[in-house]
Amino acid sequence: MFTKEIFCQRLRQLRQDKKMTTTQLATEFEVTKQTVSRWELGDRIPTLDTAAAIADYFDVSLDYLVGNSDIKKRK
Repeated sequence: MFTKEIFCQRLRQLRQDKKMTTTQLATEFEVTKQTVSRWELGDRIPTLDTAAAIADYFDVSLDYLVGNSDIKKRK
């Protein structure tokens, strides 16, 4: 089951682990800095296509990103 709170936490943590700013992540996905901030705060959720692209970018499974699994790596 999708858990918005876990998605927000994991997105922020993945971004910080890569030492990226919200602006840098926004540039990668052609969205505004505010959009990334809203994703991390849970005010907005990316589309499924964008969430899958985010998971690919950080080399984690989509299940991990949305809280369905605690296993980071994709199989």
